[in-house]
Amino acid sequence: MKKSIILYLLLFLSISGHAQKNQIKDDLNLLPEVTYQQISNTTDYNSNYVLKVKQPIDHNDPSKGFFNQKVYLSHKSFDQPTVLVTAGYQANNNGIYELTDLLKANQILVEHRFFGESMPDSLNYKYLNLEQATADLHHIKELFKDIYPKKWISTGISKGGATTIFYRYFYPNDVDVSVPYVAPINNTFEEPRIYEFLNTVGTDECRQKIKDFQIQILKNRDKILPLLKFYSMGVGAKYSYLTIGEAFEYAVMEYPFSFWQWGASCDEIPSKKASIEDITKYFIEVCDLTFFSDQSIEKYNSHYYQAATEMGYYGYETSEFKDLLVDLPTDKNPMALFFTFKMEEPFNGEILEKTNKWLKKKGNHIIYIYGGNDTWTASAVPFSSKVDSKWFILKDKHHGNARIKGMNTSEKEAFISTLEKWLSIKIEH
Repeated sequence: MKKSIILYLLLFLSISGHAQKNQIKDDLNLLPEVTYQQISNTTDYNSNYVLKVKQPIDHNDPSKGFFNQKVYLSHKSFDQPTVLVTAGYQANNNGIYELTDLLKANQILVEHRFFGESMPDSLNYKYLNLEQATADLHHIKELFKDIYPKKWISTGISKGGATTIFYRYFYPNDVDVSVPYVAPINNTFEEPRIYEFLNTVGTDECRQKIKDFQIQILKNRDKILPLLKFYSMGVGAKYSYLTIGEAFEYAVMEYPFSFWQWGASCDEIPSKKASIEDITKYFIEVCDLTFFSDQSIEKYNSHYYQAATEMGYYGYETSEFKDLLVDLPTDKNPMALFFTFKMEEPFNGEILEKTNKWLKKKGNHIIYIYGGNDTWTASAVPFSSKVDSKWFILKDKHHGNARIKGMNTSEKEAFISTLEKWLSIKIEH
């Protein structure tokens, strides 16, 4: 009898899953200006698809033309919540996010406009702005809101997390809850809180070791740079937007930012007696010179444009290294922004100012997750008692591991209970 019941349940689940697959295909077929292709199931989801969604280049004037935006859909059930993942860059696969897994939700992962395959035929960066990018997300929500009528949650990591926040500002009623991870929301073009963070994070001893290592690298430029040139040749990195000398000095200046962002250890900083080979190897591991290569600049061109025009970014305090730097200015802070073209568009901080004010007074039902040691936590959305939102600053965590799975027991319980309350659901975990 028991065996028969198990067989019956398996048969029921198989039939139910098959019906779900057929139904979601029928629904996708009815979506206007959307094409799709089913892709192999790499998870326990009923079906997975990659979609091309036709989007206006200018949502305010469709006569400007259109482009196809890549979207991944992982279908679980029509009776489950839906997580809308806002990628900040290109989206290379339909990997399931931990929040989606926790909620046993459907997932819609949206590649950002002007990244990856979501590129217009002719690039006019005028239309790469927060208003247009969030309008893309709103259009996708409108397409799927009747297919998935249950609760909606938006989430994203890093720049994708910032996109989640800006999406909530422009369309506050599109989702029920937003969960941005390690999401910087700057105050201005050159974010001064970054400098304050780097000058205070960790111990005095550790910060001094970081500075001493920078000095050590710069003093041994003539020995280290040839090794870095050979390394660059080996990985096929080229330097034409920056000279390799500029790239070298930028990497040295980037080192403290990268050190804290990705959770490097003070105990692993090479001593002053370490060999040139060991110093160079460690330097590459923490702050790879090829981040400033042509290939990297081309890959992140759109990101740098957004930072330079609306989102703000950080620079490097070079004055204290003025006797050791050859290629970078020391009378002003060079910005960590690099372009394949002459950048002429000015910075406009209007959206940043409005968003920061809105978050402080009206940004409800947002769960912020930051790492205590992550450099980008300097630009975290500050706590406000005027809103019904939740902040988690995870001790000793960095940009890569400030996640739900990195929470301690009490933090995770608080996180889940907050979601249960705001979504009016029970979460099995």
